[in-house]
Amino acid sequence: MTYRGAVVDLDGTVYRGDDLIPGVGGGIDHLRREGLNLVFFSNNPTKSPAEYKTRLAGHGLSVAEAEIASSATVTASYLTANYADGEVFVIGDPGLIAQFEAAGVTLTDDPQAADVLVGSWDKAFDYRKLTSALWAIQAGAAFIGTDPDRRVPIGDGRLIPGSGAIIHAIEGVAERPVDHVLGKPSEEAAELALSRLGVEPEECLVIGDSLHTDITMGARVGMTTVLVRSGVTTAENRDAVAVEPDYVIDSLADIDEVL
Repeated sequence: MTYRGAVVDLDGTVYRGDDLIPGVGGGIDHLRREGLNLVFFSNNPTKSPAEYKTRLAGHGLSVAEAEIASSATVTASYLTANYADGEVFVIGDPGLIAQFEAAGVTLTDDPQAADVLVGSWDKAFDYRKLTSALWAIQAGAAFIGTDPDRRVPIGDGRLIPGSGAIIHAIEGVAERPVDHVLGKPSEEAAELALSRLGVEPEECLVIGDSLHTDITMGARVGMTTVLVRSGVTTAENRDAVAVEPDYVIDSLADIDEVL
């Protein structure tokens, strides 16, 4: 099989916390030498592509801003396409809100005036914000999530609550499910990545550490899936997800085993 593109996860695949995973730079260089277009795709909605570019540069990795996407990128695109005239109430990080503003999303501070409620990772999430979310939904707002990640690693082996935890809290109090969740493994995330790469799914690798997001997304659309053991998936929790990756390697440094 000849591949023309690759979707590469970041946290747990390129770096863990503040540390670059050993050998990853060589793995990325190998992909580029083989002629693959790359898009680096994170489900963390708090950072902009420019911020990710700076972080990667700090690890010695030269990545163009156009090669970076996140769940925030997909969510902003979805909102501008489907709710161009709507007002959006956001429970999320200031970094997410700034990205929405830059994309031209119309925001509101009044939950009961909102056409859309966006639930996302918010370190300041509290009872007041949960109440605002409930009021937005009771007033008829659509309920959108940036990404499904309930827990995210912080680099020292521990986990903290992510967007999915907040989305589930809102679902619980509203007694209704979220309407749509963007980010990996959504169809919209796959479409955005493939559009950036300019390739068909069968010409594309997806490389990541999560069966729930990276590997599930690739399997849904027909990409070749590569699971790395450098992140959240372990031998103990692998059986909890029905999807099977096409390849399993220790880290991105070993991508030559696939190519």
